[in-house]
Amino acid sequence: MPPQPPRRRSDRLLGAAARPSAPRPERPRTEAPRTLRWAAIVVGVEAAALAVGALLLLYLVVTSTADSVAAAVGEVVFVAAGAAGLAACAVGLWRVAAWARGPVVVLQLLLAALAYTTAFQAGQPAIGLPVLVLVAVELYLLATPESRLSYVERTPGR
Repeated sequence: MPPQPPRRRSDRLLGAAARPSAPRPERPRTEAPRTLRWAAIVVGVEAAALAVGALLLLYLVVTSTADSVAAAVGEVVFVAAGAAGLAACAVGLWRVAAWARGPVVVLQLLLAALAYTTAFQAGQPAIGLPVLVLVAVELYLLATPESRLSYVERTPGR
């Protein structure tokens, strides 16, 4: 009997598979259209701006006295997580990943509501209007026929 390789811990505890699974087939890589690449760049810019905002908030938490340190740190973590999520979505758009488009659209709509409130109700148009322009550009780029068709062509079974 030939020597067998040592069994993995999970195989010893849970039992091994009857036979090895088949290797995954290669997924065809489709090139992202220009509008989708630009949309990914805009989302990347938004992610970078949010990361700078998180660093600024962190600086303010460290250098000032907060009423609630836990709430201040939570705000920094929340903004940093938003920046990381947007960065992941930017990479997903660049790779024409099906999961990336939905979260980007939802985040853009939320960002539009916040920017509108900032620009018109809070009286800060210097902050709100550029964000509204970025949101409008992003939603336009995602709604172009090339961007939409790139996701239809990737759908399995079609």
